[in-house]
Amino acid sequence: MSKSKKLDFSPNDFVVYPSHGVGKVVSIEEQEIAGMNLELFVISFEKDKMTLRVPTNKAIEVGMRSLSSPDVVNQAMKTLKGKAKVKRAMWSRRAQEYEQKINSGDLIAIAEVVRDLHRADDQREQSYSERQLYEAALDRLTREVAAVSGDEEMDAQKQINDVLISRAPPPAAA
Repeated sequence: MSKSKKLDFSPNDFVVYPSHGVGKVVSIEEQEIAGMNLELFVISFEKDKMTLRVPTNKAIEVGMRSLSSPDVVNQAMKTLKGKAKVKRAMWSRRAQEYEQKINSGDLIAIAEVVRDLHRADDQREQSYSERQLYEAALDRLTREVAAVSGDEEMDAQKQINDVLISRAPPPAAA
């Protein structure tokens, strides 16, 4: 029986867990669960006040990964600049697709959700569920951009907002 491939993360490394976003490996510990000794990554999600324990041999399977490279962050920013692609499907179907993209842990997919759900001040109001998805995607994007660049989350938030605002069409001349 071959052992699953293991990811090499050390304490204090930032990691991305697909359904929770950016967390920090606090420690790697051995624990006995159901009579078996398991090696676990202990990951802290400070903002959510949550701690997650992931078996080291299951980390790849669940989609845990290291932070995106600066190139991927630049690609995500380019994605934000693009034109929103809103399908004409029912909202429930689109909401499901957005949810899947957010939970995929793929930074580009998350940027697509932010781009598609962003509303300029002059556009119609967002529904509650639309706003929830937008804020979840924006939060994940902001946290990873901040962690990759080493900036504060507020700086990353401003950088993302600047990109979103810059793509808005100029107001029509009167």
